[in-house]
Amino acid sequence: MESTYVEYDNAVESCKKIFLRKTEDYGTSWRVLRNISIVDQIFIKAQRIRNIQQNQVRKVDDDIPYEFQGIVNYAIIGLIQIELDNESVEDMPIGIVELLFDHKITQARSVMADKNHDYGEAWRDMSQESFVDLILMKLLRVKQIITNDGRTLVSEGIDANFIDIVNYSIFALIQIEAGKHRK
Repeated sequence: MESTYVEYDNAVESCKKIFLRKTEDYGTSWRVLRNISIVDQIFIKAQRIRNIQQNQVRKVDDDIPYEFQGIVNYAIIGLIQIELDNESVEDMPIGIVELLFDHKITQARSVMADKNHDYGEAWRDMSQESFVDLILMKLLRVKQIITNDGRTLVSEGIDANFIDIVNYSIFALIQIEAGKHRK
């Protein structure tokens, strides 16, 4: 399991680098996004991966790993937005953004470790297609929770679904890096 932590952290580092560079380019313009808009951004990326998987053709330069990195980053944005829980669209300093990113990825990593313990790293035998399908399913769940005004009867909330989306995407990135999944 020790190698999982190293692989996980390496995948996170590539996502974080993009996240912070885009923050330098655009500031925290993402603060304007509501949950449904974040879900839609992730959906676009996951659907694009699914189309590439099915059609075996990619016409835009961004490859599958880049899309999974984008999914990680938008899910982190979703988690940050839930925590900040206000509608102000302030531009935050990059140092604060980095701390928020680190806090949310630490939460996701902790959930990954707990689930890995219980499931025995079953994700290592999963297909890239399954990761995308699970991400799409989680997005549909979040849309339903939003429709229900954030209420659930027995199910996890929006934040837990975003954490799962982060982890599925990181698992896919680990598998791609290991040469087990296509780029």
